[in-house]
Parts: sequence; C-alpha cells; structure tokens
Amino acid sequence: MEELAPQKEKMQDYKTVCAKLGIVMCVYFICRFSAGVIVTFIANIGINNTALTYIIQTVVLIILIYLVPTIIALFLFDRVIGYFKENSRLKKLYEKPKRLAKNLGNFPAMYGLGFGINILTILIFYLIRVLSRSLDIGIEIQRFFEPLAFEPPKDLVSAIVLVFITVVVAAVIEEFLVRGIMYDALKPYGCGVAIIISSLIFGLMHGSIHMLFYTTALGLALGYVRYATDSLLVVTILHAMVNAVAAGLMFFLSLIEITDGDHALINSLSEFYMIAMLALIILGIIAIIKKIPVIKRYKIANDWTEISAKKKMVSFFLSIPVIIMLLMAINEHAGNPLLAFIVYNIINGYMSII
Repeated sequence: MEELAPQKEKMQDYKTVCAKLGIVMCVYFICRFSAGVIVTFIANIGINNTALTYIIQTVVLIILIYLVPTIIALFLFDRVIGYFKENSRLKKLYEKPKRLAKNLGNFPAMYGLGFGINILTILIFYLIRVLSRSLDIGIEIQRFFEPLAFEPPKDLVSAIVLVFITVVVAAVIEEFLVRGIMYDALKPYGCGVAIIISSLIFGLMHGSIHMLFYTTALGLALGYVRYATDSLLVVTILHAMVNAVAAGLMFFLSLIEITDGDHALINSLSEFYMIAMLALIILGIIAIIKKIPVIKRYKIANDWTEISAKKKMVSFFLSIPVIIMLLMAINEHAGNPLLAFIVYNIINGYMSII
C-alpha cells in the first residue's frame, strides 16, 4: 500500500495538469470567439483607412488569441518565476543546440508530412462532399466540408502585417505556449504523452476542421524535434519556416489583388513561387518517406512507466475541462453556432429588459 501511495499522488498531479490544460484551451476558444466579434465590429464602424482598420484588428487578435491564453497558462502552471525571474530555464530553452543546421534540415520532411496529410484531408473531404450531394444530405453538412476560402489583403501594409503575424508572432507565441509551457508541464508524466497531447492541442488551436489533421501532424513532428533537441529555438524556427511558405503565397496573392493582375513581373514571380512550392511539397514527401525507418528506430523515453500511456490518454480525455474544451473546439470548427446562439439570446434578453 505504501508503494502505491506515490503513484496515486502522481496520478492526481497528472489529472490536475490535464484539467489546467483544458482550462487554458477553454479560455483560448472564448478569446478566439471574442476576437472574431470585435474584429467584425471594427470592420463595420466605418474607419475609412483600410490599412489602419487591418492593423487595429491585428492588435486585437494578438492580444486575445495569443497573449491572454499564454499569460493565463504562465500563471496557472506557475511558470512565471521559473521562466522569467529565474531566467536560467528560459535561457536554456532558447539555447542554440549543437546541431542546429542538421535539425533545421528536418524542414523538408516536416513540410512533406504536413502537406501530405493536408492533401489527403482535402481528398477525403472532397469525396464526402460528393457523397453528401448524391445522398441529398443537408446543405449545412456539405458546407462543413467545403474548402476554406481565403481573401488576401487588398493593400501592401496589410499584406506585410499578415506576413509578420504569420511568420513571427504565431511561431514564437504558439511554440512558447504549446511546446514550452504545455509540453514542460506534461513531460514529467512521459515524453510520448507530452508530444501527443501538445500536438492535439496545437491542432485544435487552428480553429478549422480542414487544418486540424494537417496542424496536428505538424505538431507531432515539432514535438518530436522538441524532445530530441530539448530546444524551443529549433522548433520555433521550423514553425516559422513552415508558416513562411504559406505567408509567401498569401503575400503574392495580395500583390496580384492590389495590381489587379496587370503587373507582369509580379505575375511571373507568383508563378515561379507556386512552382517552387510544388517542388518543395514533392521533395518533402520523398524526405518523410525516407525518414520513416529512422523514426521507427528512435525510442522516446518514458519517465513514468508505472502507468500505461493508454491510461494517461484516457485520464486526459475524461477530465471535465478537457471535455468542455473539445466541445468548444467542435463548436469552433463548425463556425461557432452555439456561442453565436448564446450571444444572440443574451443581447435579445438585454434589449427586452431595457
């Protein structure tokens, strides 16, 4: 009985960590929905300057989607002192590893893995849409699987801001939150579980069923590198590189939109960039296929073998905050019908009172 007591205590600590992860993500989804409402409001208040409107909206997004959940996670997991007041831990996280160039060389394989999953997801969703039409399934179900529409910024300032947010802000803060705070909190209970859970959270953070599988796969690759190097610097750079590819495409689409497609040089550069992206995708898929045997041989250490990984995962998914988080994620991926319904009824109730 005395030998079981420490394990029960550690299991309780693990469940507490899982609950805190769920709470942070619930806050994240609330902030994400709030940011969408505020951004829509800003767009409709009649600011004449398009670039200024976009910058204000961007500041709101950075504060609510990135900073607020990260600050709450820092305090909830007691990381403020460990990361900032005792700066040795934060400094160690961002230390340059011995084989930085070799680790950054994983980029093509990582990109190939993510984009390979993305292509497979697009294909499956296309087949689902075709099947739903043939079976005359409701239009709302069909829309759920429609491809994401992207409307590029229509001025140069907004395009540059978008690239900066995608490449710098998203990579730095998301990695600090997910593979910094969250991974560190889970690591004492098994590195494998830490990689899987942080990757799932990373996938859910991107707010779309179309990006869920793609970003979760990227999260697994980034988590694997985080474990292998014990460096947040490497995964932050790799994340920024992945985002930079997409940001470059968005930037060229914006330039085409700005010039109405009449600038020959921009059109030629855009075509060259798309060909380079296609080459990178092919190279990346080949690279990840070649790395599969190496990955299979690489064993991830487990610091807590007394409890199986299966039991740890079940405990995570049975945590009440995590269940709420998953429901909020489903709502987010479906276009926020539940939160919109709640807000609509609150506003109607308030208007009827006054």
